[in-house]
Amino acid sequence: MSILIDKTGFAAHIHKCLMNQASLAGEETDGMRLIQLLAGVTVETLLLFDEPDEGLSATYAMLADALGSEPSAAPLGQHALPPAYVIEAETEMGRTLARRLFEDWLNCAYDFHQLLVTVVQGVLIQLEAGGQPRAETFRLFIECTNRCMAYEIAAQELCDIVIEEKIGAEGWSLADSVSGLSAVAGRCLAIGQSSMGLFNPVTWNDRLDQVSYVMTQEAVRLGIPAGSDWRFGLAANDCPANAPYDLIVSLEPSARGFFRIIGMMDLLDQAVACAKAAGRMLAVAAGGDAPELEPVIAKPLAMAAMTETFRSTGCQDTAISGS
Repeated sequence: MSILIDKTGFAAHIHKCLMNQASLAGEETDGMRLIQLLAGVTVETLLLFDEPDEGLSATYAMLADALGSEPSAAPLGQHALPPAYVIEAETEMGRTLARRLFEDWLNCAYDFHQLLVTVVQGVLIQLEAGGQPRAETFRLFIECTNRCMAYEIAAQELCDIVIEEKIGAEGWSLADSVSGLSAVAGRCLAIGQSSMGLFNPVTWNDRLDQVSYVMTQEAVRLGIPAGSDWRFGLAANDCPANAPYDLIVSLEPSARGFFRIIGMMDLLDQAVACAKAAGRMLAVAAGGDAPELEPVIAKPLAMAAMTETFRSTGCQDTAISGS
């Protein structure tokens, strides 16, 4: 099938794939998941172009014209969007779907993008028929797409910072790089949860698991073997936390400065971006036929840095707030 010959059929195929992944029991559709999948497909498509950020703005303008509606400008409710780690996971599924869809059409990126805009338009109109105003779903699509693109760009830039500033200028090893990024992710998560009054023994494991999952999945996508050895040798919860403070002190100012430049000020967003970068650096350190670090060593190293930093930062903040 050629995208140039059977655009209608290919658009229907894209729509069917999206609906299959967003379907619930009883032929219902998870609208929020559908929007996030669309966001991931859109970002992966735009990454084929030289200036994906400019393509993002052009895509929104094309959609506004096609929909006959601007996105809602009303303030987003506190729970209008899923947590950052959910957006990362769902949009990555959309990106994976996009790679499968256009793997034979890389020379037709512009045509695929045009077709995708039509698919997004159709989905948002379909959601409106189910009672969700198109201006609101358009806004949610933009928010999810912006975050997906931001996590991708931030992960790459954070890796570049580590390679240029820490490895190149300060002599860090790849093990230091993996640990440093993982630790800063854990610290961002702990401070963010504590500032919202969410840091407590009942819920902290779940949030840590979600952010560490971002790291592990990024590494697995890039070739690190999946398995159950990520937590091998980790200290028990009743042992004193042992965070890599020297690496945190060195890397955190550069990371914070970068986040200020791109306007990523939400700490959970920062945690997700750092975890994603840590997964990529882990793939560099432990991937290939002759890795610098064996996966069985590198994976627990990354997990320990994130976990121990999260525990130590959270305990400090809890002690301060309770004093």
